[in-house]
Amino acid sequence: MASHLDLEEQEQIDELKHFWKRWGDLITWVLIAVLAVYAGWVGWQAWQNKQAAQSAVLFDTVDRAAASADMALLDRAVADIEDKFASTNYAQQAALLAARVYQDKNRAADARKHLAWVIDKTSDQGYESLARLRLSALLIQDKAFDEAAKQVSAKAPASFEPLFADRLGDIAMLQGQTDKALEQYQKAWKNLDARSDYRRLVAVKLAALGFDPEETPAVETKK
Repeated sequence: MASHLDLEEQEQIDELKHFWKRWGDLITWVLIAVLAVYAGWVGWQAWQNKQAAQSAVLFDTVDRAAASADMALLDRAVADIEDKFASTNYAQQAALLAARVYQDKNRAADARKHLAWVIDKTSDQGYESLARLRLSALLIQDKAFDEAAKQVSAKAPASFEPLFADRLGDIAMLQGQTDKALEQYQKAWKNLDARSDYRRLVAVKLAALGFDPEETPAVETKK
């Protein structure tokens, strides 16, 4: 019996040797590749966490500088976070915050620069759309109406579409294009929440053009 078992074990060992001889190298390389991918993923996660932590510290500095109107500190902090942590949400939030402060302090050129930076760097459509909306307002002040219209003609999340339409209506009015303004205001009114104050503001603009959206069906606009 012992001899029979020994023969079976030897056969299994021989089969295993044959299998390993044929597939051993491939299995080894697959395992190496899997371990390399895992190690890379762990390293990437650690790097991401480090980036987030460091950018959070810099964002806090930007926030404190904005709150205290320390413009020298704000200049340095926002430049640092944009330069070192451009891919993080903290950097984009910092740029938006800094742009608002620069606008309040009559530094429109700096505000435009940081809003343009957000548009160029962010992968978040919400941040991009907010930056475009705010940049368009600054461009309107400069009477750069075509460039302002270009900013709010870009693709945007559904929640921003009526805001973009309203801004396009304002630009059209400033250019004396009342028909186009009416079309854009109608589009904005139709897509805003019925309970929002913003919708009532758009209704006032429509009323100034002799149009009552509550009584007249909104004109269907082309996509």
